[in-house]
Amino acid sequence: MNTYRPFRLWRAFLSALSAFALAAMLAVGVPALAQAQCLSQSQARAAVSNGQAQPLGRVAGSVRGEIVRADLCREGGRLVYVLSVLSGGRVDTRVVDAQSGNVLR
Repeated sequence: MNTYRPFRLWRAFLSALSAFALAAMLAVGVPALAQAQCLSQSQARAAVSNGQAQPLGRVAGSVRGEIVRADLCREGGRLVYVLSVLSGGRVDTRVVDAQSGNVLR
């Protein structure tokens, strides 16, 4: 009788579980690499004062709802506002071009 069979099954289960966990972490990590690099408050103020970005007050009219969070970020070589907007009882993320005020997504 093979007394090591339960250990083999357990080891196979742990290997499969580890592979699944690694795949899940990689799947979550890839979008994080594509995310924008957000500016600090002082960098954002400098970008607005240099004319690289419109003030948030001007851009805010581009989205409907109440802005509950705003970050100025670099994405794809341009500055964008990443906004968390409360509308209809939901909080959605909107990305707005910081120069033109156009809603990108």
